[in-house]
Order: sequence, then structure tokens, then C-alpha cells
Amino acid sequence: MSCYRPLPISFVRGEGAWLVAADGGRYLDAIAGLAVCGLGHAHPRVAAALATQAQRLLHVSNCFQIAEQQQLGERLSRLSGMDRVFFCNSGTEANEAALKLVRRYAVRQGNPQPVVVVAEGAFHGRTFGALSASAGGRTQDFGPLLPGFIRVPYGSMAALADVAADAVVAVMLEPIQGEAGVRTPPEGYLRAVRALCDQRGWLLILDEVQTGLCRTGRWFAWMHEEARPDVLTVAKALANGVPAGACLARQTVGEFARGEHGSTFGGNPLAARVALEVLDVLEELDLAGAAARLGQRMLDALRRQLADTPGVRAVRGRGLMIGVELEQECRVLSHRALEHKLLINVADAKVIRLLPPLIISDDEADQIVHTVVALVADFTGGKTAHVDPALS
Repeated sequence: MSCYRPLPISFVRGEGAWLVAADGGRYLDAIAGLAVCGLGHAHPRVAAALATQAQRLLHVSNCFQIAEQQQLGERLSRLSGMDRVFFCNSGTEANEAALKLVRRYAVRQGNPQPVVVVAEGAFHGRTFGALSASAGGRTQDFGPLLPGFIRVPYGSMAALADVAADAVVAVMLEPIQGEAGVRTPPEGYLRAVRALCDQRGWLLILDEVQTGLCRTGRWFAWMHEEARPDVLTVAKALANGVPAGACLARQTVGEFARGEHGSTFGGNPLAARVALEVLDVLEELDLAGAAARLGQRMLDALRRQLADTPGVRAVRGRGLMIGVELEQECRVLSHRALEHKLLINVADAKVIRLLPPLIISDDEADQIVHTVVALVADFTGGKTAHVDPALS
């Protein structure tokens, strides 16, 4: 089915932050498989862990204890401050688990029709619960969607405080809205949401499928404001390309009982072993610190060099999650970037989204900036854009 409209290029292998096409052309990857390949491509330790585990044991099902899964659960719990973990295969599955978990909590608290507050512009996945919690064109033509959601403007504490429904059980947010165009909330927003949830007895669900695992310069984006959630979802970068996701929860939320939820492949020996290796590399190389430093380097350079370029509305982001918003639709730039041997993504029609691997070098970060500035200047006609000669 024609779901994707892929760009006219096919890659045969990868090397760190670079992908190699069938014709031998090398492309600098500034999207990392949509924030999946945080360690880049063909990382030797990931490849070794995958090959070794594949020779030992791929899958046994969750009818049996899985040592690698237990180790991964304990590791994620320590990193996140959560108490319980459910393993699945993707972000949308993790968010489905989160929604089921808080509804279960509400029903057991005597709330038979629980409501979850979500944000305008949100994207939590494509299965029905996650889709119903999302917004925008992705929800069209798939109705009726599931009831039980209230939408408020993203980043508005006033709108959230005005929600008075007695049936509210939780607030579900992305710390940064990726699919909506790398939309960042006001400083202190997550901390204020956490405080309001505490005041009203609501749970806080944070969808860190895209922002989690060092992408924004901390292990999880909520750590920038110490706004620890009650339920946390992760996926994408968890196993660097091997499908893996997780829904984590604090003890106060409770947990699924036997048979209440499940996943055939979730947390199998292969995915869990690779994820453990990914976490080891992220920690040993301090890639959260690298993302913070390189992300700030790129943000500063993009803001400086695009400051006088007409047609540029904003440059924003955190760590290595960066958006350059233009005044007009710019989907064509994904195609044009191929001519410059760069891979970028356009989100929300007008935002160049940059999600490079966390292992990029300073020179590679500068090359991404140099190429994006040139693309934007040419696209908008903004010949006043300052291209730093040191980056050329």
C-alpha cells in the first residue's frame, strides 16, 4: 500500500552518521531513521550484540522468564525513576499500554468513564487509542475515534487549568512535539503541569518516544525540569533499529495483572540484548552530554546564519532535536537536500526537522548546518543568509 511516498533513493549500507547508496554515493544522515539510530549505522558494538544473541536465542515468548528482559527492565527503571516496565515493539504500542494502564487505574479508583487530557498538535501513534489521543490530518477518515479525550492548546497552562472535568484521570503530553514541527513549550511548562497534576490528583503521562534516550541532552526530556511523570513511554532509539518499545510506570499507578495486556514479541531476547548494549554505549560515551553540546552548537549557528533570511519564522529545539520553521511549505527540500548528499525531514509541511545520530562529530554537525543554511537561502530567495566560511 502506498503509505510512505519514499524518496527516490535506496541505501545498501551505513557507516556511523553516513549512508551509502546503491551507486556508491555517500549521504550525511540528519534524520537517523526518524530519531531511531541514535548510535548511527552499523555501530560495531550493536552489530556484535545482535549477531551474538542471534546465534544463541531469538525468541521464546513471554510464557517464560527472559534474563535479558529482566536486566533491561531493571536498567530502564534505574535510569528513569520508574518502578514497573511493560515491553512492546513500538511507540504506538507503548502509548496504547499507557492509556490502558491509566484507564485501569481510574476504574479501580471508582471512575468508570475516565478522561485523558491531550494537546492540540499531538502525535502519539497510529493504532486507535494512540490515534484518538493525537490530532490533525492523521485522524481524518478513520472515525469514529475513541471517546474519553479532551484537547487543550500545547504549552498553555491557563487552558489546562481551566479543564474542570471530574472524570479526568491523566494528562498526556510530548515534552517536545516532534511531528508537529519540533514545537517546544515555554520554559517551566512541564514543571507546572506536574504541579497541577499533583494538586488535582491527576496522573502525568509523558510520551518520550522521540525525545527520550539522550536525544535532548538528558536521558529523558522531563529531566530538564525535574517533572518526573507517573507513566513514561519510550521506543525509537531503544534498540537502534531493532523494533523495541516500553511503557514504564511508577508503583502508585499499579500494573497489569496476568492476561490484562501482552505482546508476542515484546522484550524478546534479541531486542532486549541489543537495547542493553545501546544503553551501555549511550552511558559510556556520555551521548546525552554530546547531544547537549552539539545541539547548542547547531542551534546557535543556525540562528546566527539565518537571522537575516526572509521567510524563516523560527529556529528552535533542544539537544539534537532541531526545527527550522519557514513561512511557506517546504516539503520539496527533502528532495533538494539529496542533491547536496544530505538527508533531512520536513514535519508539519513547513519545518525542516533535524534528528542526526548522537555520535556525529563537530565537523559533521557543521556540515549539516552549512547545507541547511544554503538550502533555505536558495529556497526562500534569501541571499542575505550568512554562510560561515569556516564551515564551507
